[in-house]
Order: sequence, then C-alpha cells, then structure tokens
Amino acid sequence: MPSASPLRIASANVNGIRAAFRRGMGEWLAARDIDILAMQEVRASTDDVAELLGDEWSIVHDPATAKGRAGVAIASRADASIHRVELGVGDHDTAGRWLEADYEVDGRIVTVVSCYVPSGVADSPKQVEKYRFLDAMSERMAQLADHELAVVVGDLNVGHRTLDIKNWKGNLKHAGFLPEEREYFDRFMGAEGEDQYNAGAGFGWVDVGRRVAGEVPGPYTWWSWRGKAFDNDSGWRIDYQLATPKLAEAVAAYTVDRADAYDQRWSDHAPVVVDYAIQP
Repeated sequence: MPSASPLRIASANVNGIRAAFRRGMGEWLAARDIDILAMQEVRASTDDVAELLGDEWSIVHDPATAKGRAGVAIASRADASIHRVELGVGDHDTAGRWLEADYEVDGRIVTVVSCYVPSGVADSPKQVEKYRFLDAMSERMAQLADHELAVVVGDLNVGHRTLDIKNWKGNLKHAGFLPEEREYFDRFMGAEGEDQYNAGAGFGWVDVGRRVAGEVPGPYTWWSWRGKAFDNDSGWRIDYQLATPKLAEAVAAYTVDRADAYDQRWSDHAPVVVDYAIQP
C-alpha cells in the first residue's frame, strides 16, 4: 500500500451496516478517501459487506457466532498480508469483537485492530463478561505494544476520563464509566495526572483523540438516538484510536465526523478518522 499521502484510517461502529447504507454511509465513504476502514457492530454476512462496499475494497471480517449480533471487519484498498481473530479467551475468538490485520505500507508493517468491547450492565453477568473480555484484551494489548506501528481502533465502550462523558457525574455507577473499567485504560496509556500519561505510561499506548484535542470535553463520538442528546451534544467519547508511540508521532490529522444534523446520522456513533504520515 503506497503512502505518497498520509495513510487514512477510519473507525466506525456502523450499528448494522445494511441499515447504515440505507441512511447514507455510502455517500460518506465515497467522499472521505479512506485507505483502511475498521467497522464494529457489522451485523451482516461477509457477502453483504462485500456487496455494499464494492469490488475496490479488500475485506477481512469476523462475524459474531450469534446471527445479527456484533461482528467486526476491516476493509482496505490493498490486501492484508495476514489477519488474526484470536484474543486468548476461547469463546471470544468467534464472538465478532476482535480482528487484527497487517498491512504493508512502503515496506513497513502496520497492524490495525478493529475492536468492539461488550457494553456490559453494572452488577450483572454481562458485566462479568465485559471484564473477562477486557482482561483478555489487556494481555493482547501488552503484547501488541511491542509492535512499532500498531493501532487499536473501535468502540471500546468505556469513557476513560471525566472529559469523555458529558454527564459523567450521573454515570459513575453505570457500565461504561465504572472505576473498575476505567482502570483498564489506565493500564493502556496511564492514569489522569500520572507522570507520562498518554506519553509512555502504562503499556505505552497513546490515545490519539485526547492527544490531539487536548484537555477539553469530548469530542464525543456516541449519542443516544433518544431525546435531544445529539442536538445538545450530550455524548460519550467511547470510540478510540489507540496507537503505539511511533505511530502516534506520525499523526497528521484527527477528526470526528459528526453529522451536521440528527436526521443526517447513519449510526448512533460518529466515525473517527486519523491520517498517519508514515515515513518509509
């Protein structure tokens, strides 16, 4: 995959790719000049994904075992040299929530992971399952941190800091902002106020969105379909691009493609688009 221009990687929870295309995802995709598109909550067959995207895309896909649930995919302009779905926990290997693919960019290997963390429900078996997934994810993140150019993208279903949720005080006991969940992200890139937070702390991963945006609320990536959440920008920043330090140094642009109006949304999530100016 040549990179005369920066490598553009987009991540989007499509909330069902067939529904997303009916609402306008195709028009967004045609206008964004994306090189690699990581998707979560695909909820479709590989044939469906290929038909919707078209022949110009090479697709790797890990559908969920349960039809119509989860599913992660990565579409690219060039073929992946290899892809992997194993995360280390048996029943997560086919759950459609973790997909790695390697791409050659000017002779260098870039590893892209599309991840869809379970949403969980506080004090329930679903939350136990979420922690099991985050445990397995942590083990793999520690291993991937040794890769020079790697990025874990997707709907990670956790707001790491108070800046990441508009109504954080009202969500302290809710899944997605529980202290125990946020501690996993402290391991990935360090805790708020910690020396070298987001600059080498923890496993060393860099939260690209926070580094570019700075210490400001958001920018949010998910808003409920209900009520006035979108209009009032009462959102959550739960869609991430977490890069290894070397890849984070190559970031040339970061954008959350928030729709201009509620009725122009094709998912309840907004795509996160990052340009990486990778040097040969």
